[in-house]
This record gives sequence, structure tokens and C-alpha cells, in this order.
Amino acid sequence: MSSRAEGEIIHFDNVGLRYEHDREVLSDLSFTLFPGSFYFLTGASGAGKTTLLRLIYLAQRPSRGVIRMFGKDAITMPRSGLPALRRRIGVVFQDFRLVPHLSAFDNVALPLRVAGFSERDIAGPVHDILEWVGLADRKESRPATLSGGEQQRIAIARAVIGRPDVLVADEPTGNVDPDMALKLMRLFELLNRQGTTIVVATHDVHLLRKVPDALIMRLDRGRMSDPTGALRYPPRRPS
Repeated sequence: MSSRAEGEIIHFDNVGLRYEHDREVLSDLSFTLFPGSFYFLTGASGAGKTTLLRLIYLAQRPSRGVIRMFGKDAITMPRSGLPALRRRIGVVFQDFRLVPHLSAFDNVALPLRVAGFSERDIAGPVHDILEWVGLADRKESRPATLSGGEQQRIAIARAVIGRPDVLVADEPTGNVDPDMALKLMRLFELLNRQGTTIVVATHDVHLLRKVPDALIMRLDRGRMSDPTGALRYPPRRPS
């Protein structure tokens, strides 16, 4: 894992979420994510992993509690301030969410165009990131012509093109074979070594062994289990 400074990057304090009058789907979540760390978010189907990720990347607001992002209160902050926080978080969705009529190049370039970068400033970084994920030769291809693993790598490239401080990935290996799953984990590890905090939601227990230094966040029926305390205190770095 990275040796970046050990300040908090995301902090949840007694966070809960309910939909209208239903029971809480997430309850009493208190944890801290630290810069440059790698986390696996695990739990049975229906445990609330995707919902928790939505809170982390600010697509959902909690019903109660405090969420602090990069030193700022994301709950009381005016909505006009949220886009700046969201730009610091890359998201790899379980269903990829690539734009079907755009080429691989244009899908990856989309966040930079939305952020107002000029075409001259976009071309180099997009080519570099496509080369990094091994798909520079498919830059003109549309999503429908790509395999599941290729689509996943394009989704990852799009998520990291803006150099986010945090990368959140929802079941990123669920649609690929074991060999491709291992390759994707190596991509995440490389990004983590460059300083990005990684949060990977998965139900695949075998995947947890692929990143020995990763910390485990376990959700059980909407509650977090953290027997080691690693989500409250900075994890120890290898000496």
C-alpha cells in the first residue's frame, strides 16, 4: 500500500439510511477510510454493499449521521459544492454504464470533456490511459463490439482518467473470467501504489486473497463488522 500521509479521507459517524417508512437498510455505520489504503467491502447479497458505495460516492444522502469527505461535511454542504467533491471520486459501476454510441476513446474522455478540458489537452491522457489498460488498439471500438473484460477495462479507464483520490468499484470482476479478474486486481493495485484509495465491493471470497495488504470491511444486514479496528485507526504500514 501507499505511504501517503495518514489523515482521514472519508469518515462516517453513526450513519443510517432508510427509504420512507421502511426499516433502515444501513444502520450505525462508523468508520474512517485512510489515504492510499486498499479496502474490500464484503457481505452477502442484500447486505447493503451497493447502497453503501452510493453513500461514499455521494449519489445518496443518509437519513441520519455525519459523512465527512476530504475534511468537509458532505451532509450540510450546499448542493452546489457536491460536484467538486464527486470529481475526486472515480466510480466503476457493476453494469459498466458505457455510452453505447460513443467509441472507447470518447467514453474515457467523457469526464474530462464534462470538466471543460480542451480537446488538445484530452488526447494525450486518454491515449495513455487506454494504453495502460491494454486497449489502445480498440480506441475506435464501440462498447457493443468489446468483450465483457474489455468493457470493464474501459469503465476503469474512464473512472481513473481524472486522477481521483478515491476509486470505488462495485463487483468489478463479476462479469469476467478468473484470469481477467486477476488482471483487473493488478490494475487496482498499481493505481493504489500511485496513491489512490481503493474500495472494491465483492462477494467473491477468493478475491480477498489476491491483495494481501487489503483491509476488509464486512457488511451484515446493513451493519459493519470491524474486529481489527482498522477502519477506525490508520492501518500499519509494512516496515
